[in-house]
Parts: sequence; structure tokens; C-alpha cells
Amino acid sequence: MIYSEKVMDHFANPRNIGEIENADGVGEVGNAKCGDIMKMYLKIDGGVITDVKFKTFGCGAAIATSSIATEMIKGKPLDEALKLTNKAVIEALDGLPPAKIHCSVLAEQAIKSAIADYYTRQGVDPTPFVGKLEDHCDTCCEV
Repeated sequence: MIYSEKVMDHFANPRNIGEIENADGVGEVGNAKCGDIMKMYLKIDGGVITDVKFKTFGCGAAIATSSIATEMIKGKPLDEALKLTNKAVIEALDGLPPAKIHCSVLAEQAIKSAIADYYTRQGVDPTPFVGKLEDHCDTCCEV
């Protein structure tokens, strides 16, 4: 499998790794069956993501997609962060092998899950903002 230089860089030197104590939103996606589990932590102030950290258990592509996704949403308003797609993550990494596309989907879903958690903690139904969260991991393992 050939990885781009950006994937290798984000794997070897992940940005924003770790946990945020008293995070405003936490999202976890993935499944031990496929081996990739992502957990995102968000600090939100005035509707803007002021800090984001992640913990990922998985392959190099999973770590790289988590790392670049956190860079792409840090400092962004929630509505803008929710527009981040797995396609944008793949493009930012200069591509991923077809068998690793599911890692970018997990990064997108982890962000949405953390934002949904934030809205829930605020007593707000997250569905109008985030949409229905789906678990894609049942299909990712069949790739």
C-alpha cells in the first residue's frame, strides 16, 4: 500500500493527540471488529471549536485522518466544522488507498458525534444540526 507524504507525516507526527479534560463534546466511533476506534474531544466557546484533541486506536491511515481532521476544524464555527466531509479529509492528505477510505469516514463521523454530544449536553436536539448519525463500521470491515 502506497501512502502520500502527508499521510506518513500525520501518522509519524500526529497533531492534537490526547484528551481534553472537561470537554464540551466527546464523540467515539468505530468498532473493535474492524480495529479502528476514534475518539474526538472538543472545547467550544461561542459556537467555535477552540480546541480539539483525539485518541485513535487503529492503523496509520486512521491516525493520519484523525490528525488532519482536527487541524481542519480547529478554530472553526460548528456549522462549518459539520461541513467537513471524508472527501475533504482524503484530499487534504493527498489521497488514501481504496481499502483505507473508511478511515476518513470515521474521522468525519467522530467530529459529528462529538458535536452531537455537545448539543445534547446543552439540552438541544442535535439532529437538526448534525443529522442522523450512522454506524458505518459494519460495512467498513468488508472492504
